Amino acid sequence: MSGSVLFDAPGPNAIRRSRILSIVFAVVAVAALALGAYQLWLGGAFYQDRWDIFQTEDLWFGARGLMVGLRTTLTIAAIGAVGALILGVVFSILRSAPSKWVRVPVTIVLEFFRGMPVLLMMLFILIVFSTGAYWAVVWALIVYNGAIIGEALRAGMKSLPKGQRESGLAIGLTPLRTTLEIELPQAFRIMLPIILAQLIVLLKDTSLGYIVGSPEIIRIGRQLVDFYDRQGGPYALSMFFVMLAIFLAINITLSWLVRVLARRMAQPRRGGPNLDGSKTEAIPLSTQAMREVKDPQAEITRLPGAGMGGQG
Repeated sequence: MSGSVLFDAPGPNAIRRSRILSIVFAVVAVAALALGAYQLWLGGAFYQDRWDIFQTEDLWFGARGLMVGLRTTLTIAAIGAVGALILGVVFSILRSAPSKWVRVPVTIVLEFFRGMPVLLMMLFILIVFSTGAYWAVVWALIVYNGAIIGEALRAGMKSLPKGQRESGLAIGLTPLRTTLEIELPQAFRIMLPIILAQLIVLLKDTSLGYIVGSPEIIRIGRQLVDFYDRQGGPYALSMFFVMLAIFLAINITLSWLVRVLARRMAQPRRGGPNLDGSKTEAIPLSTQAMREVKDPQAEITRLPGAGMGGQG
């Protein structure tokens, strides 16, 4: 069966209108970009003297250069990502606990962390716990993204068939071991694209550390602009484009990796070796189910040695 289940297939008139609107929006977008580039050119944004500072080595690799800020940004993101994944696993287990004395308080805490803006959480940790700007950003990202990842993992475990948990309990596993060894790995596989997308958001949220004083790349870039402006700037707009290009390169690369992993996770798993040493062909679940419906003996005939009883 072809076609969408949400709406009817568009007719000739709808297709024609869609193409016309697409062309109009494309022309408007190109015109807006051209106007913006023209205004930047009039303001001198493309003059050579606005970009000469980027030819100096100290701006990139100095003690307070852009690479130092980029390293701080990536370090914060890496520590925050690992911590958020660990905290998310803990939250998902506690949130799914059978005891309401555990489940209800954890639910309240989760909703509080999810509803609190990341910037306010950074300020709260910085003021109340006096951790310093760097660790205030790290802990805020861990707590906030850990709460979101925990909910994603819990949703993934809820989507599993009940037989998964029942089978673990039937072979003698405790409820905790069933969750850790059976449910969580499958939930992680199901929700991996969402988790990776959230980690990309975590990387972008490191830029909020500029407000609380964390020495990440945007704060370093702003300090460099102030320094070079006193020597005859202005360089604010050119620095903005350079930092934008750095963030876009990192985020586009990570987004590409997320899409690659999502495609790989969507592919059926390869089967293990048969008794004769051959490998089972990977068949999507829906295709395999349809074959079994059409031919109930298909599974038997695929087994090594099937049908040998009738020979001789």
